[in-house]
Amino acid sequence: MSEPIQHGSIIGGVVATPDLDAALADYQGELGFALVEQGVVPDELARAWGIDGLAGKRIATLKPTSGAHCFIRLIEQPLPSDFVPTTTFGWASYEITVQDAFGWPAKIAGSGFGVIGLPKEIPGLPYFVAMQVHGRGREMLYFNETRSSTPSSDLPFANSPMDHIFIVILATPNREATVAWYRDRLALDVGDTYTIAYSMINNAFGLPSDTMSSLTMVQKGRMPIVEIDDYPPQTRVRRADLGCLPPGNSLVTLMVDSLDDIKADWIAPPAHLSGPLYSGNRSATVLGPAGELLELVERA
Repeated sequence: MSEPIQHGSIIGGVVATPDLDAALADYQGELGFALVEQGVVPDELARAWGIDGLAGKRIATLKPTSGAHCFIRLIEQPLPSDFVPTTTFGWASYEITVQDAFGWPAKIAGSGFGVIGLPKEIPGLPYFVAMQVHGRGREMLYFNETRSSTPSSDLPFANSPMDHIFIVILATPNREATVAWYRDRLALDVGDTYTIAYSMINNAFGLPSDTMSSLTMVQKGRMPIVEIDDYPPQTRVRRADLGCLPPGNSLVTLMVDSLDDIKADWIAPPAHLSGPLYSGNRSATVLGPAGELLELVERA
């Protein structure tokens, strides 16, 4: 049984990829996601995201076989040669709840996914086993096998080998200000803050392995949503080519109770868009405080 959709639920993540056919082979054939639809980015979606040149680019929409209402959209566009994951502000990773994390490195061997962090338990965070991969578009995915809920949040157990996105990670220049933005603009709750030796950040920047970073969970009640991470001073703004999405992990979609209650400067006025993710409901997109593209869909 999939978790009920509520205010703040993650219902989508967009990945920019340089080769849609190869990426589909990875996400369908290796990870087991089901293809829902395939075509080109419509004009109205490109306008809603504020990227007119995106219209006409190839797109594929997938969802987990668990039936969870959470979609991964792959959009084909050139990959900037200077894009290095985990070194820029914006969406850093999508965390997906999975079964048997320790079995996934062998399952994806020889695919377009490269393992950058083998499954392990994280000191100070005994609630899950996590591993990390990069895809063809240099997107980062965390595969998390839930062991237990945390004292302040409920972590979902996977209902298929590869299930849905349940946390999105945001790299930000000012963690406290970004947390306040999500709390005040989206009516979300502030969860726990952890300070850990974050290997993904330390490795990306060549920092000593014992360098500590702080992260804060933003959630709704006990449902985790956004992990907001402090990033070091040498972090760069993520550059997007003209007519293209930010590379890698490009855009996150959340469900909200009412767009009218959200305090945001929309890129374009709320509109009804077609497609399985929207279910005929209104949506609108905003630029968040770290330059992230955040799409909000209104519940019926």
